[in-house]
Amino acid sequence: MDGTDRTQGQPGPGGQPMPPGGGAGPGPARIVTLTAGDFSLTVNPVDGSEIEPQRPAVAGSGRRPARRDAASRAARDAAARPPVLPGPPPPARPLLERAEERDRIVRLLGRGRSVRLTGPAGSGRSALLDVVARACAGLAPDGVVRLSGYGVQQPAELLHSLYAAVYDAPDLRPDRTELLARAAGIGAIVLLDDLELGGPALDELLRATPECAYLLAATPEAKAPSDDSHLEEVFLGGLGRADCVLLLEAGTGRPLTEEETAWAGDLRFASEGLPLRFVQAAALLRQRDELNGIAAADEDEEPGVFDERPRDPAHVPLPSLAEGAAPAELLASRVSESARAALRIACALGGELPHHAHLPALVGDTHADSAVAELLGCGLITAVGPRYRLAAGVARQLEEAGYGDTAAEEARTAARHYAWWTGHASVTPERVAAEADAVLTALAGADVVAAVLLARTAAPAFAASLHWEAWERVLRAGAEAARKAGEVAEQAYFHHELGVLALCEGRLDRARAELEASIGLRGALADKRGTVAGRRALALVTDREALGVEVSPPLRLAPPLAAPVSPVALPAAAPITPPITPPVPAPVPAPVSVVKPGAAVAPAPAAEAVTQVTPLIGATAAPSMTPTTLSQVFEDAFPQEPKPAPAPVPRRPEPEQGGRRKTVLLAAAGALTVVALGTVVGLSLASGDTEQPAAPAVSSTPDAPAVVPPQVPGNSGNDPAPEPAAPSAASPSDPAAPAPRPGETGQPTPPARTTGPQRPPTTPPVTKPTTRQPTPPVSPDPPTSPPPSPTQPPPTTPAPPTTSTSAAQSPTAAESPTATA
Repeated sequence: MDGTDRTQGQPGPGGQPMPPGGGAGPGPARIVTLTAGDFSLTVNPVDGSEIEPQRPAVAGSGRRPARRDAASRAARDAAARPPVLPGPPPPARPLLERAEERDRIVRLLGRGRSVRLTGPAGSGRSALLDVVARACAGLAPDGVVRLSGYGVQQPAELLHSLYAAVYDAPDLRPDRTELLARAAGIGAIVLLDDLELGGPALDELLRATPECAYLLAATPEAKAPSDDSHLEEVFLGGLGRADCVLLLEAGTGRPLTEEETAWAGDLRFASEGLPLRFVQAAALLRQRDELNGIAAADEDEEPGVFDERPRDPAHVPLPSLAEGAAPAELLASRVSESARAALRIACALGGELPHHAHLPALVGDTHADSAVAELLGCGLITAVGPRYRLAAGVARQLEEAGYGDTAAEEARTAARHYAWWTGHASVTPERVAAEADAVLTALAGADVVAAVLLARTAAPAFAASLHWEAWERVLRAGAEAARKAGEVAEQAYFHHELGVLALCEGRLDRARAELEASIGLRGALADKRGTVAGRRALALVTDREALGVEVSPPLRLAPPLAAPVSPVALPAAAPITPPITPPVPAPVPAPVSVVKPGAAVAPAPAAEAVTQVTPLIGATAAPSMTPTTLSQVFEDAFPQEPKPAPAPVPRRPEPEQGGRRKTVLLAAAGALTVVALGTVVGLSLASGDTEQPAAPAVSSTPDAPAVVPPQVPGNSGNDPAPEPAAPSAASPSDPAAPAPRPGETGQPTPPARTTGPQRPPTTPPVTKPTTRQPTPPVSPDPPTSPPPSPTQPPPTTPAPPTTSTSAAQSPTAAESPTATA
């Protein structure tokens, strides 16, 4: 790498490396310094990575990544191809019946259109991509870029891979802003094989690279693109009968017999003409030829005494149709023992076949590296980027044949081998990144002790190679394995690395949680050095959070549409509650008071005119609602216009504020006006009534107590609440009550005559003349509104002096014929 790469420690005796580090013992520790966005990251496998902001001098003179030239792109493409295998090369496989698809794809890519190539597994998508890559070599300024989408679920990883393929910046991991800016200027033809992205994720990839033309190869089971992706669809089907025969002849190196030609026709019908099935069928025919001795040079020679070859070898027939459609078990039974051992390892690793350089150590055979070429020639494995894995359907067929019975043991062996290999000083991070899938599958199947050791040695290599998706997966698996194994120090290391990774990617909440967990575990272990490193990283998280609040405040929901503003504003801290009307208590008979003509009526005090100011929020009450308080009557008569921009009101307004004082004065003036008008109307009605009503009926039973029916309050919203009984008083709200005349002080006051229908009392009252209680006469108007709220104190009106015997003979409401009108 171009970054700082220092190796601590020396090999052990005999040139063999010491056990990998990570606290297990003194070993080689590779320290690499990278640039991740605005941070300088030092990957330290011993104590954990250290992160710090870039220094101003370094950040100001930062090296801009340069584009690769043609030679650098060729070297990059060669590194992305599968390695050259030892042994004889496999036979060449011609591309048959794909000329029309190839020409159409090349034509669309030349116009800048993106194409999605869909075909089932084994239909020859990768072979078609190779032909298209050679035909489009000079169409784009940045050339042709080959990428593998197998196992990639996030478009960011593909963008980083594209960035690394076009720009020469091995020690730089750009942040998202710089990555999108650089990717927008890339003009290349991108061949993406084994695509698994779809929908919005694929749209994000296409939007980030508007100057690139994509050839996306995927299976029908992959996620479909969205309707707005504007991709051209090309579907690959099976081969015809003649092409299947030609493919078999190219694989066997000889023309087919009539029996083999008929068998090929049946196999095409069973396999739908997939090219992979005929590559495997050609391998079956080659093995059959070897077993039958057709190509043997010593066919006519007699076998020796100690020769294991029988004198009369049995003739091997053609495979059955079922064996031709699922040939993995039959093919595996005819390969070498090293190849079968490699197949067992691949089944244990989820289909991933390790690099051929690892097979001698994993199998125990020095010539096991040649098994990869043997398996590739049989069609049991296929190339996926720079590595090999089992072909489609082969893993299931081998597991049914018993090749997965030793999967647990094979996975533990692979995990311990990779733990030694990834920690070796001579292994570069790029080589570890190329084996990422095999390392991850070995980590998933290993025991907790081997998993902790493998994750401890592989994580720094993945971080240094900028393969951060694999780095995060290894760290999470290692943290879980360390928790199960009880390795507190290793668990603290994994949490620290996860926090540093989250900080580099801008996930501050995740970084804080991981770093706090690491600091807590290292504090329990009294690890001062690790605790200091964790606190430094946590301080960077705090600084980033503060910077994020100042620059980019958190998103807030838009406030709802403002309703008409009420003239009375609430304080900021006062809760908004709807007014609650208390229940109306049963009315109590009030004494009758007499108002003399010409007597002045005292106005109600201003402080008692309005008892509670209820703020209005949004729309006002419905017009059909009847006002129940004096303030509501005044607001209905004189509606106030809403103010466009009300002035802010302090949290605790004082009683002497101008708005409330004005409202109180207006309410008091309105109350005084209503009382004066009522008095004038009452006096005018009393002066015009000259007839005396008939005497009310009186019960003949003197000893029965008086029964007073419930009284209905007055019909006006301005009627006061009932007051305690008095010896003599007239209701001020009854304008029809006549004034007493001279000489009638000892007689009861007759009620006013009404014009409505009269109804006799339902219960004949039994009263006593000496104990009769005075009751006020009922107003001639029918009641139209509910009584006032009991929470409002009524205005007090001083009654004029009256005679002591004016109320002694006052009739009750039950005796009046108009009490129930």
